[in-house]
Amino acid sequence: MPRAVLPNSSGDEASDDTAFAIDSESKELEASVLEPAEVHRGHEKDIEQGSEMPLKQDFADRNPVKRVITAQDWSGPRDPENPHNWSLLKRSYHTVPPALFGFTVTVASSIYTPAVPEIMKRFGVSQTAALLGLSLYVLVLGFGPALAASISETHGRSIVYKTSPPIFMLFTLGAGYSQNFASLLVCRLFAGLTGAPVLAVGAGTNADLFPPHLRAVATSLFLLAPFAGPALGPVIGGFAAQHKGWQWTMWCTLFTAVAAYLVSLGTHETYKKVILQRRAKRLGIPPPPYNGPEGFGKVKFLVTVTLFRPVHMLFAEPIVGFLSLYTAFAFAVVFAFFAAFPLVFGGVYGFDTSQTGLTFLAIGTGICIAVPTAILLDRALYQPVYRQKMAQGLSIVAPEHRLYSAMVGSVGIPIGLFWFAWTARPGVHWAVPVVSAVPFAWGNLCVFISAALYLVDTYGPLNGASAMAANGIARYTLGAAFPLFTVQMYHRLGIAWATSLLGFVSLAMLPIPWVLYKWGPEIRRKSAYETIKA
Repeated sequence: MPRAVLPNSSGDEASDDTAFAIDSESKELEASVLEPAEVHRGHEKDIEQGSEMPLKQDFADRNPVKRVITAQDWSGPRDPENPHNWSLLKRSYHTVPPALFGFTVTVASSIYTPAVPEIMKRFGVSQTAALLGLSLYVLVLGFGPALAASISETHGRSIVYKTSPPIFMLFTLGAGYSQNFASLLVCRLFAGLTGAPVLAVGAGTNADLFPPHLRAVATSLFLLAPFAGPALGPVIGGFAAQHKGWQWTMWCTLFTAVAAYLVSLGTHETYKKVILQRRAKRLGIPPPPYNGPEGFGKVKFLVTVTLFRPVHMLFAEPIVGFLSLYTAFAFAVVFAFFAAFPLVFGGVYGFDTSQTGLTFLAIGTGICIAVPTAILLDRALYQPVYRQKMAQGLSIVAPEHRLYSAMVGSVGIPIGLFWFAWTARPGVHWAVPVVSAVPFAWGNLCVFISAALYLVDTYGPLNGASAMAANGIARYTLGAAFPLFTVQMYHRLGIAWATSLLGFVSLAMLPIPWVLYKWGPEIRRKSAYETIKA
């Protein structure tokens, strides 16, 4: 196989970070030693001169170490172009834009809800119709993986961050300037569709930057942003809509998007395949091997992986189906609260728009508590198992050890829902039902963090991406549907029993992570897809 070979002429045992001139423009690339020369540690007598000469030095003089730069794979574990080997500061910086974009796209969903009463008056539509601006936006977020995969597979992650947000901003601008209800819905639909790719590709960027055993911390911190977005959207939108008008909910979204975009301009490519392709082109060496389909077949393959296979896994794979149902329900309840909180706190406690928006800070608080919870459980329970397996010479940890956060968090969801159900009434201080959102949101994110890690660990990179796409389709579909019937449900059943109904459903789903922890290995063995063997 043709490779670019650079000999080390110094005769010394060279380090991994030696730089070599590799092209006419004197560009330097740090090369790693793939196969270091083996030497004996003994000494050889020089009979004639009666002195000792190290055999290692003699061997090095006669056989200089060769450094191999290849685009077939990373040039060893210390390859400086591998994002895993970047400095912690550089990797940390590259996690910021995906998080900011995740926050921007999700805050744009809920920032719209405080403007619903004004939109009803402005365009003369019902409350359910006005909520379509939320539901349509959320629905198309589920198509993010399909859109992102087709772009990032060929051109990498960076181009998604550079091209998708400007289009998203244009449609958000169009929504703000809409003169009729139809144009508002169309712009909201396409804003969600063009914002979805950056939301979907963020998890892949984090996987590029951190090895699996460190991914729990990176995933937890990353997911804080897209979960905090829906919680803070009503807070920002409440003040904007009440004091400046409904259009300012769109302008606030634009301000956030512009800030995130400016931060992203200094990022580099993190996707392994594209990095190696660019290296091959730069050095004139063979590119990484590609055994997949070409042309239309490649497009068909991507659509299969990101759309058809996820739908099949959603119904055919018990692990994917039940975990997706659970996380989708918990996610959808958050969006149901966007319609329920104004009814409860406006109707029972007389809160205005901005005051109602502030109640969502309790959800944000619960989300912030969930992140350190997941990290502490990972350090206390998962990492010791990982170190034990490494000491035994094993590189695989059973994915069921990723479920600790879900098992703990599953208790918080029904507690929060029943607490809210029976305290949101006249005679009980408003702070009591507000605080109930903390355990609910805490449990919600704890369950999702575990589900994301468990699905990827169980099915591996390719099928794991399909499993996460299935989870996204379920979450955003239910998230889009729930606000459309929440108002009617609360009017007919009342606050207590409408919320209790949600609580009973969450109780029925509570055993899911516990069942998977106990019987997960047996379920994995029966899977129609290739799963981890541990």
